[in-house]
Amino acid sequence: MARVLLIFNPIAARADLKVVDRVARIFAKEGWEVDVEGTSRVGHAEDLARAGVKDGVDLIAVYGGDGTTMQAVAGMVDAEVPIALIPGGTGNLLAGNLRLPRNPRAAAKAAARGRPKAIDLGIMQRSDGDRYFAVACGAGFDAELMAATTGEAKRRWRFGAYVAQTLDRATDLKVVHHRITVDGEVLESDAVMVLVANCGEIIPPFVKLRDGVLLDDGLFDVAIANAKTLMEGIDLFWRMLTGQLDAEHRLRFLRGQDVTIETAEPRPVELDGEPDGTTPFTARVLHHAIQVMVPRT
Repeated sequence: MARVLLIFNPIAARADLKVVDRVARIFAKEGWEVDVEGTSRVGHAEDLARAGVKDGVDLIAVYGGDGTTMQAVAGMVDAEVPIALIPGGTGNLLAGNLRLPRNPRAAAKAAARGRPKAIDLGIMQRSDGDRYFAVACGAGFDAELMAATTGEAKRRWRFGAYVAQTLDRATDLKVVHHRITVDGEVLESDAVMVLVANCGEIIPPFVKLRDGVLLDDGLFDVAIANAKTLMEGIDLFWRMLTGQLDAEHRLRFLRGQDVTIETAEPRPVELDGEPDGTTPFTARVLHHAIQVMVPRT
């Protein structure tokens, strides 16, 4: 019998042990032997996932948000064991990009019956350590926006929380000089933000960067955004929030595997929608580094 390790975060999953039990029962009903482990500290999901891989489980399922998911992924990179995403936190960006069910029970059933899909990951390298990301990382206004949007606001207002913060902070746009190196080619540019995207939707399904951004092609899509006036800034971020971005609206796009962002002064950084330190940093693609369960078609 195939074995699945179900990891859950009691905080991100809002301590809904009934849902955890239902998810476990669904896997069992579909023919899986189920082990359940709850996290108790930062980094625990990584340790549990690594131990599960070593123990020979066939699948690791994670019930929680992006933070718990990426901790588990850190213990599974380049392993042959796939991961199943069971949305349960305030943010589920990777699951959204893969169009996985948002309902935990539906997601569990789809994973139990699904197939593994190899996807790329990014690794952000900085002086204070390395971090994995699945969707995007960025420097500048987007990081300020993510930092200002509380978990409670996201739970209550969902996408509206980001719209409110964008309008509230539009007058605080700061243009900073950036040195952007993509696969050895250097670009000097002023920008209000720079996004390094592995997936096409920064906040799925609302904020779409552009068509053709694939999470399995071995390349990042780098978006450099500039806005020199308040009205340009409002226009830029309104287009971002309404899915109307294109290369003609104060955006420049680059593609590559190895991206370094340096700034004239430290700028805030976000990693898969969560604030995470400041520039400088280097992001590198890890091609097909993880397998994710997706529905069979």
